[in-house]
Amino acid sequence: MSLPILYLTAILAVLGILYVFLFVGRRERNLPPGPPTRPIIGNAHLIPHKGAHFTFIEMARKYGGMFSLKVGSGTIIVLNDRRIIKEVLDKNSAISSNRPQSFVARTITGGDHLLIMDAGAPWRTFRKLLHQEFMASKCDKEHIHTQNAEAIQMLRDFILFPEEHMLHPKRYSNSIIMSLLYGVRTPSFNTPHMQRLYELMEHWSSILEIGATPPVDAFPFLKFLPERFFGNWWSRTQAVKREMESLYGDMLRHVMRRRQTSGSLKCFMDRVLDQNEKLGLSNHQLYFLGGVVMEGGSDTSSSVINSCIHALVQFPEVQKKAQEEIDRVVDESRTPTWSDFADLPYVTQVVKEAQRWRSVGGLGFPHVLTEDQWVDGKLLPKGAAIFTSVWDIHHDEQRYPNPDVFDPDHYAGYNMLASEYANSADYKNRDHYSFGNGRRLCPGIHLGERNIFLGISKLLWAFEFEKAVDEASEPIETDISPVTAYSQRFLITAKLYLCKITPRSEKRKETIMREFAEVEKTVFAKYENV
Repeated sequence: MSLPILYLTAILAVLGILYVFLFVGRRERNLPPGPPTRPIIGNAHLIPHKGAHFTFIEMARKYGGMFSLKVGSGTIIVLNDRRIIKEVLDKNSAISSNRPQSFVARTITGGDHLLIMDAGAPWRTFRKLLHQEFMASKCDKEHIHTQNAEAIQMLRDFILFPEEHMLHPKRYSNSIIMSLLYGVRTPSFNTPHMQRLYELMEHWSSILEIGATPPVDAFPFLKFLPERFFGNWWSRTQAVKREMESLYGDMLRHVMRRRQTSGSLKCFMDRVLDQNEKLGLSNHQLYFLGGVVMEGGSDTSSSVINSCIHALVQFPEVQKKAQEEIDRVVDESRTPTWSDFADLPYVTQVVKEAQRWRSVGGLGFPHVLTEDQWVDGKLLPKGAAIFTSVWDIHHDEQRYPNPDVFDPDHYAGYNMLASEYANSADYKNRDHYSFGNGRRLCPGIHLGERNIFLGISKLLWAFEFEKAVDEASEPIETDISPVTAYSQRFLITAKLYLCKITPRSEKRKETIMREFAEVEKTVFAKYENV
């Protein structure tokens, strides 16, 4: 190589290094404000390994309702202004419905998980199938019977095993979705597929938390460094991949074998398989079509119910007021049903407050822009990841006075379903953001709302929830801190807490046992119990 070429190569190398050092990680002109950046890494050093939603709240206090972070050359936009969220994610959902290119998530799922799919043809197919199955009319006509029956068993389980109170909502929500998806119930909290799912969900949620894995999408060279420097992230990624493919594959194979030996139960996966010659879905896509619904249908509803019980123990005046309303509508001869929804506005407020007070998704899942978007004179660039700071929005003191207090009057007058408020043209009407935004609104919103209302209304009808007592019969104080009493993962759930659970009367116990005996014959007999 001649000397001039060597000089030129050296000069270009130096210029390249200078460019990277001076510009990579730097906040470009016109971006929303944000904390000072460092060369190359940008703001990566400011993103914690867990509890990022709390960190983002502090940043919002300084930089406002729309701020930006840089991670390498990538841009993160964090929104906690309800007006801007409506503008970016709802009104402009045509360009804000993609997902980040997450190496970790795509390694685990092969890109077939609805949560991380871009808004392309496979995503539209999945969404269409799920919308047809879980639209409001079908929930009210068909699924509500299964939901009601499983809620009755949950009451019976609280009577028989009060010490396992945090497992009963999990079994309840899991059995509903397993029955509808695969025609297979979860008769006990010891059922293997339930135990496998919740163990998987803990691992999946931990690895999805922003900051939980090295930023390999922004800095690909990190893939080649020893994983022990980053919490063995690659081994954890591979372990979650194996867990998912094993459980989701096992459930699909079970349905396929049953179809060969005893025919179709007309569950969701049966109907998908009936039309799969036309759909053309691979086995891996079928695994994850069912698996993603299993996840969403099991964890969110149960987490809200457990958080609600947690609150009822600490705020007995709320429990008393809700029970007084229920007692005016429902006597001791039956448990509440979905048909009582319109007559129980305060209970509806309790349900909404449970989703606000301890939001299951602190930051939701990010959207990605496919085009530049300008908002309030600031550039949201193509490719930017848009986070909704759900926890911050739900604890806005201007909208929710004393936001750390569980007060259903935060939702006084909000007596409609979340889907109706989400579709309102006025952002001020939105009740909460638990089900997402825009085209990414949870396709199971109608099923989820009915799950939560039935579960909470029946529990309030049936039981008194009080602080547990020690050996001296003194109340044990309940820790309700969002920092110490709740997990700091992608999905925020209550840690184990103690409480005293007492049936409100013998007559109510008898009603529960009678209704359980009835649904065993009329509803549960339609499904497999494995």
